[in-house]
Amino acid sequence: MSSKDEKNLAMVMDKIAGMDEPQRGMMQRVHGVIMDAAPDLKPRIWYGMPAYVMSAGSPALITLRNDERLNLAVSEKAKFRPAGGPDGTLMPAAWYFETMDAETEKRIAEIVRSVLD
Repeated sequence: MSSKDEKNLAMVMDKIAGMDEPQRGMMQRVHGVIMDAAPDLKPRIWYGMPAYVMSAGSPALITLRNDERLNLAVSEKAKFRPAGGPDGTLMPAAWYFETMDAETEKRIAEIVRSVLD
């Protein structure tokens, strides 16, 4: 990991550490899920939010936002596929959640892996 990557990771961890509970704990868990699902992603701050990118110069692929609910979003630079089924050609790009459980962690990991395929 380069010193710039280490600095960016420290900034992401500081951003998360500055959040109030319970969001801080959930964001720490989400950060861990993302990094476990895609260890090659590089954390960084993107428009004031924790984000995860393929390379230092690439736009954010995945962002985490801490508003009334936590938001996991995928940028327009990700490879999108139509959802199919009842959603037809719609392409999902953001998910909101208020709690973390094993099923949510599993789904976040699936989402992260899907944008890298």
